[in-house]
Amino acid sequence: MTYDSLDHFLKSGQAALAKGPVALIFAEDEVEFASTLHHHLTLGFKSVIVFAPDEFHLTDDLSAKVYRVRLKCVPRLVVFETINRIIQAAPGIWMYYCYNAEYLFFPYCETRSVGEMLVFHSEERRNAMLSYVIDLYAEDLTAHPNGVAPDQAMFDSAGYYAHTRHDPSGQPLDRQVDLSGGLRWRFEDHIPYERRRIDRIALFKAQKNLVLRPDHTFNEPEYNTYSCPWHHNLTAAICSFRAAKALKSNAGSTFDIRSFRWRNSVPFEWRSRQLLDLGLIESGQWF
Repeated sequence: MTYDSLDHFLKSGQAALAKGPVALIFAEDEVEFASTLHHHLTLGFKSVIVFAPDEFHLTDDLSAKVYRVRLKCVPRLVVFETINRIIQAAPGIWMYYCYNAEYLFFPYCETRSVGEMLVFHSEERRNAMLSYVIDLYAEDLTAHPNGVAPDQAMFDSAGYYAHTRHDPSGQPLDRQVDLSGGLRWRFEDHIPYERRRIDRIALFKAQKNLVLRPDHTFNEPEYNTYSCPWHHNLTAAICSFRAAKALKSNAGSTFDIRSFRWRNSVPFEWRSRQLLDLGLIESGQWF
């Protein structure tokens, strides 16, 4: 089903928001557009809602499996405004958001659905889940000049850092951290300071008056925490070509970067066990 606008969707597409979890996927361009949808359709979302302009092509089989809303995802604030309107339209529903060329991985995702995971997470009285954005990149930029190569994807196996987050007065915030690493850390000279963090609360339960801010945090402090006070909770990863794509499409950085590889680069195996073994996702009490 295709909707002419967000207003049209919110008026006529309520069936897509009737039961969660719901995936919201924003297409900034056509790079790995189809593979992003294929990946998330396998994870068990009740609805996959795609926001993209008309000119982005989808095959008939994919179009039949998703809800499509006509939207140009630029400027970037459009994405946050869209998510916030959907939050208010569907309180109580678990939601997930990402961009094209991004892929969600959570513990045991090959054999368990995202719905199963969120049932457990809810039982632990958690309404949001911290996700690490793990940068993927092409092994060979000569063969793949846009930095995107799912069949030859690499990522950093080390070099990730957590720093306590502070409020504007300088006081530390309880159980909140700013995470850094990956391409945004190694090529920070080409990345604006406010875009270098790799933490994103990508899975969350909508509620009235909840607002997602442009820095990927929420106005509700508990939503921004990495765990409850008494033990570690589940975390997830969004494995993303988005930073590589941006660095190689930007005239200010593309000629300075001949390779993304370094001593800690390893092939990405496209399985959650690899991320668990490296400590990039956390299973918490879920076994």
